[in-house]
Amino acid sequence: HGARRVCTWYHPQRAQGQQTGVIMPYTKSPRPYRHEYEMQKSRGEHEDRMERQRARRALDKKGVSRKGKDVSHKKALAKGGSNADGYTLESPSKNRARNGHKKGEKK
Repeated sequence: HGARRVCTWYHPQRAQGQQTGVIMPYTKSPRPYRHEYEMQKSRGEHEDRMERQRARRALDKKGVSRKGKDVSHKKALAKGGSNADGYTLESPSKNRARNGHKKGEKK
């Protein structure tokens, strides 16, 4: 197999054997999972994740097939919505392209 070749037009420093300045995280210390989890909770990401999970499980319990669909919240969780505001199944492309805008609202 020999030495690995480096694309010179994309990484000119590497081609000359120099470092590019990119530092890999957590190479010398273990990943701080507990700290990451605490940060998620402080930012409110944990509650939103649990709300999404409850919505998915409720649909599964009703026997609805979610195959290939996203559970879309009528009021985005990131904008303060909850499962009580309503949720529905929607194609991933539509759900993710909306970016929290209501239908017909200018993007």
